[in-house]
Amino acid sequence: MASRNSNDDYRINLDDLDWSPTARERQPSGVASLGDTLRVPTISTTPQANSLRSSSIGLGDSPLGGPDEAGEEDTTGPIVIAIHEKDRTVKRRLRGIHVFMITISGVLGAGLYIRSGTVLRIGGPGAVLIAFTVMGLLAWMVMQCIGEFLALWPISGALVEFVAKFVDEDLGTAVGIAYWFTYSINFAALIVAAAGVLDYWDPGKAIQGTIMFFVVPLFLVLLNSFGVQIYGLTEVIGGSIKILGVVIVIACMIAINLGAGEKGHIGTTNYKHGPMFPFDETAVDNWGSAMFYAFSIAAFAYVGVDITAATALEARADRRRKASTDPSDRSPWPYISVRFVATWTSFLVWVIYFIAGILMSLNIEWNDANLPRLSWLGSPVIEDRPDNQKFNSDSGFVISAAMSRIPGLADLITAVIFVTAVFSANTNLYVASRTLFGLTRRLQGPEWRFLAFFGKTNNYQVPARAMLLSCFFMWVPFLYLSPHNSSDTTISSLLEVLAQMGSVSCIVVWACECWAFIRFYNCMSLHRDALNAAPHFAHLRRFRNPGTEDLYPWRSHGQPMTMYLALLGCLFVLAVADGSALWHNWASPRFLSAYLSILCFIPLWLGIKLYNNWGNVQWKLEDLSNFISVEKKLRELDEIHDLATARDKDILEKGWRNLWGFM
Repeated sequence: MASRNSNDDYRINLDDLDWSPTARERQPSGVASLGDTLRVPTISTTPQANSLRSSSIGLGDSPLGGPDEAGEEDTTGPIVIAIHEKDRTVKRRLRGIHVFMITISGVLGAGLYIRSGTVLRIGGPGAVLIAFTVMGLLAWMVMQCIGEFLALWPISGALVEFVAKFVDEDLGTAVGIAYWFTYSINFAALIVAAAGVLDYWDPGKAIQGTIMFFVVPLFLVLLNSFGVQIYGLTEVIGGSIKILGVVIVIACMIAINLGAGEKGHIGTTNYKHGPMFPFDETAVDNWGSAMFYAFSIAAFAYVGVDITAATALEARADRRRKASTDPSDRSPWPYISVRFVATWTSFLVWVIYFIAGILMSLNIEWNDANLPRLSWLGSPVIEDRPDNQKFNSDSGFVISAAMSRIPGLADLITAVIFVTAVFSANTNLYVASRTLFGLTRRLQGPEWRFLAFFGKTNNYQVPARAMLLSCFFMWVPFLYLSPHNSSDTTISSLLEVLAQMGSVSCIVVWACECWAFIRFYNCMSLHRDALNAAPHFAHLRRFRNPGTEDLYPWRSHGQPMTMYLALLGCLFVLAVADGSALWHNWASPRFLSAYLSILCFIPLWLGIKLYNNWGNVQWKLEDLSNFISVEKKLRELDEIHDLATARDKDILEKGWRNLWGFM
């Protein structure tokens, strides 16, 4: 949950500390644990307490001895700072390639292979190209905002802290819960998607239930329990396989279009016949409505571009940068390569989606009965269609390959989609567990005992407990095994509603992050003179005065227009695009898919606010007009960044308890 720090919490005058980059260095050796002695230089000899406590909710007084207990002030040695216990920290083992591949693995998932067919069926080829392009642009703009935040503060629970510090603390907690829900439910949804891919081979319910819904999730949990180094390696391998798989699929689509299949040369035949802007009349009233709803469907494909925020704490510092004392060094704070990830990942994914989408729409007619439709529209397959023209797949790419009659091609693409879905599920489990860990690791006290249990790590410093709780929605895939499940049943609608809720929740988080960045940007502009005059805030001089040293890590592109367009785009998707299917006629699954997440998020925010501030609820946002208040918030974010990470030289004890961390 969002930290509620104050000067009283720290029991020390923060103005007495030297917060310059060169001063904020820890001792080079030893294992970080509660009560480690950290050398924070240049503390004045005022009669202030010299013990700090970790930022938390309900955390009692520091157990470390201070001047209040000793009866006198010690100004001769280094001050003592209470940092997080070893079992509430993680290791920085991820390199830039790991961060990039984790992000690629999260965003380059089943959305391309499965959702693109649904978009094609609803709005035709134009909807595919426009929807993926517009949502790709929105994802890029959102990542510009998040990326600049992360360049400054790569911290655990980053998305929570940014909203908490610059918008509202209770909203930050609600954002963290929504973000955890997004990836937790998507983990289950991707397992269902992988099982659905196997339907092409008709393995039977027993195989799906045993292998897909039990063995595969268990294997992913075990794999993630052995340390972030192993996880990072698997993501590099998985991301490489997924990129190779996309290249193979695109090459196959090109070959089919040029005449490798049974139909011969296809070219633009499917574009020449039929209306200019086709749409499914059973789903929407006009092409405009189809286009809007295509935005909502395509949003699922871009969920994951924000995963950089979840990996920030476990990413290695940039060891190749110069010493922070070098005036030519423009990046004095350890940060991951968010510039590349924020700027190029969404663009590269859009290029892949655009090329693959246009090739799929060239090879298969938009109204082909095999293309997947929304669950409340019933089965798309025409009953009197010959069996050799029915293909049990929801992917337009598999259907196109099957129609080409090239031996083994449909099986190859099915295998690519299956591997993609499994690796994407692995990534979603990682993000969900780190989000829950960030929410709960600073909770202490009797009232938080249950949640604090999930804020600890095992001896590999992996949040295994949070990982297990993130499997909470694994009951959902078992609904898929019901004998009453079909494309037009309540069970199928429930599965679709839950999957869509994850996408909507992610857009809600995006909107909140853009709002936080808008307030941060305007705050930096308002207090630019004070920040330029403060040497300890040299790294926060976004609006640098001429002649002052520029240590700001990275300025995102197109600001301030980018941040406002990003927020408006998120609100448009949530308010208009998601509900466009209701314009045709009312259907409960449509309404729940569009608005259930929002209807849950707002009461969640208000409920947290009432619970935390019962009797003294402040119905206002964080005050960013007062520089003293802003200064405290900025220093708290720096403190979280400094105190949250374990030392790299921890030695693991042998034993089975390293795997689970329950002991």
